[in-house]
Amino acid sequence: MTIRHVAIIGLGLLGGSIGLAVKARSPQIVTTGYDRSAAVRAEAAARGLVGTVHDTPEAAVEGADLVILCVPVGAMEDAARAIAPGLKADAIISDVGSSKQAVAEALARALPGHTIIPAHPVAGTEQSGPQAGFATLFAGRWCIITPPEGAHAAAVETLADFWRALGSKIELMDASHHDLVLAVTSHIPHLIAYTIVGTASDLEDVTESEVIKYSAGGFRDFTRIAASDPVMWRDVFLTNKTAVLEMLGRFTEDLTALQRAIRSGDGDTLFDLFTRTRAIRRQVIEQGQDDERPDFGREHGA
Repeated sequence: MTIRHVAIIGLGLLGGSIGLAVKARSPQIVTTGYDRSAAVRAEAAARGLVGTVHDTPEAAVEGADLVILCVPVGAMEDAARAIAPGLKADAIISDVGSSKQAVAEALARALPGHTIIPAHPVAGTEQSGPQAGFATLFAGRWCIITPPEGAHAAAVETLADFWRALGSKIELMDASHHDLVLAVTSHIPHLIAYTIVGTASDLEDVTESEVIKYSAGGFRDFTRIAASDPVMWRDVFLTNKTAVLEMLGRFTEDLTALQRAIRSGDGDTLFDLFTRTRAIRRQVIEQGQDDERPDFGREHGA
């Protein structure tokens, strides 16, 4: 199978970055796109995120070999129904959502009989919108593909080759396992960040704005995560709630044990935990998933 035409539905950070990455790394592929916002469509056209921006979803997918839905996971089913009239019978339909079981079920309901292969490029920033996209977003990052049972092997490999061409590393994974892993590595950290920043906001009056004023430490980095798209993350938590609640229960138990160690003055427990977590950070850097320079590679003025 060969991808000659890719249609991108949703032209924000991920959709726009896919379009720019295709232009930079696979310029022989025709790209079309659609976004439900007229303002986003206009900006996407001005930036050249895709070759042609269409005014309807069915027009955007007409003739496409691969359609990638880049919308919040809660909107996947509606987006899939909207493209159905324009789809080729043999088109591959994929997505970029951060929860996979719910997305697979939604797409199967909306597009029975079509080739559906969900995927999750594990890449992004706290920015959103068509102005946020950039061509190197996926370079060196993982794209997790979660084929449903009985998926056509050639279609899976075609999708994998597409993401490899954009610079991604590929992992095949069961959808339920993906959701559990991402609950730990992405969803719970976001939930913690939203909670801490929300708590700090509640304390602003008490501390006379000192929380914001002195946010050059760890709190500052929580605010970066907490600035992520609220619609996207609302939908992630609602669609992956089983795995999130399971991991949140485990986290709560660990947090209680840490609270107990602090209360009892158990320095050995604290030191052992902090030593272990420091080693995890080294592994993240060794895997090329972050910058080893101090302060996350931020540039500072003199």
